[in-house]
Amino acid sequence: MLTDTQRRRYARNISLPGVGEAGQEKLLASSVLLVGAGGLGSAAISYLVAAGIGHIGIADYDRVEISNLQRQILHETGDIGRLKVESACDRVQELNPDVRVTTYSEKLDAVNLTPIIKEYDIVVDGCDNFATRFAVNTACHNQKKILISGAIRAFSGQVATFKSYLGGDSPCYACFVNGLPDDERGCNDMGVIGALAGIIGSFQAMEVIKELLQTGESLAGKLLLVDALTFKNRVIKLSRDPDCDCCGAKLKQVAQ
Repeated sequence: MLTDTQRRRYARNISLPGVGEAGQEKLLASSVLLVGAGGLGSAAISYLVAAGIGHIGIADYDRVEISNLQRQILHETGDIGRLKVESACDRVQELNPDVRVTTYSEKLDAVNLTPIIKEYDIVVDGCDNFATRFAVNTACHNQKKILISGAIRAFSGQVATFKSYLGGDSPCYACFVNGLPDDERGCNDMGVIGALAGIIGSFQAMEVIKELLQTGESLAGKLLLVDALTFKNRVIKLSRDPDCDCCGAKLKQVAQ
C-alpha cells in the first residue's frame, strides 16, 4: 500500500490511465541495473528514480572529470575526482528517499556480471565500450533479462530493446553488432552534444517503465535512430542472426 506521502510524490503517475496505484506499487517493487553513470546513465537514472523504481543498481568504475560535466548531469564540479557511483548515489538519495541504491565500482566482465545481473528485473546499458556491451548482452541473454541499450555520438543516437531469450525472431545485441566495429571512435574522439545524452537516456528510462508496466509498444526487435540536428527519426527492424555467437541456432545444436 502506498503511503500518503507517496501518493503525493507520484500523483502524476497515479493519475495516468494504465498506471494508477497498482502500477505505482509495481514500479516501487521493481529493480533496474544501470551500466554506466555517464551521459546516458545520468538521464536514465534521474527519471527512473523520480518515477519510483524501488531498487536501482549503478555500475561504473570511472571517476568524475571536468569534461564529463557538459553532459553527465548527475555529477557536479565538487564531485571531480570522486567515483561516479558515489556522486550518483548522493543525487539519487537527494531526489527520492524511497529508492534503495546498490553501487558497483568494479569493472564489469563476464565473471562478475552474472551474480550482479541476477538481482535485477531489467538492465539499462549506457556504457561507452563494446567489450562491456557484449558482456552485458551475453549475461542478459543467459539470465533471461530485458536489455535496453543506448548509444550516442556527435549529434546522433540510438535506442533498442533486446529480449533474445524469447527465441524465435528476437535478436540480441550481438545480432545487431556482429563483432567489434571497424570504427570504435566515441565521444572522446568525435564529441557529443550534451542534450542528446539527455534525450537518449530519457528514451531508455521510458522503455524501462513501459516494460515494467507492460504498456505501449515495445522497441524489442527494433532500433530507434535519432538525428538531433533534424529530428528525422527512424525505427528499423532488427533481425536475429542464426550464426550469432551469443544466441544463434548453431549454439543450440552444439548444446544438444
